[in-house]
Amino acid sequence: MMETDDLTKWVLTVDRRLLVMRTIHEHGLIKASEIAEKTGRSLQNISRALRELEEHELIECLTPMKHTWKRFILTEKGVLVFEKLRKNHLID
Repeated sequence: MMETDDLTKWVLTVDRRLLVMRTIHEHGLIKASEIAEKTGRSLQNISRALRELEEHELIECLTPMKHTWKRFILTEKGVLVFEKLRKNHLID
């Protein structure tokens, strides 16, 4: 399992991860299609980022039993990583 510093660096290596985390942080419970709309990215690009972030336990799907309309939030670990990014002025 990665430590917070390593996870922070991992998020920064691919901008879609950062965009997704920022959007979830700003809007709370949100669907992949809403993230895609708000960021101007393709649903496929956002879905990949969601999968990556979920695998690293930075986000959580609150509706895993659904095939569509899944909703995501940041986990405690995700909030820690996001706040670290913000504290170090790596995001606005």
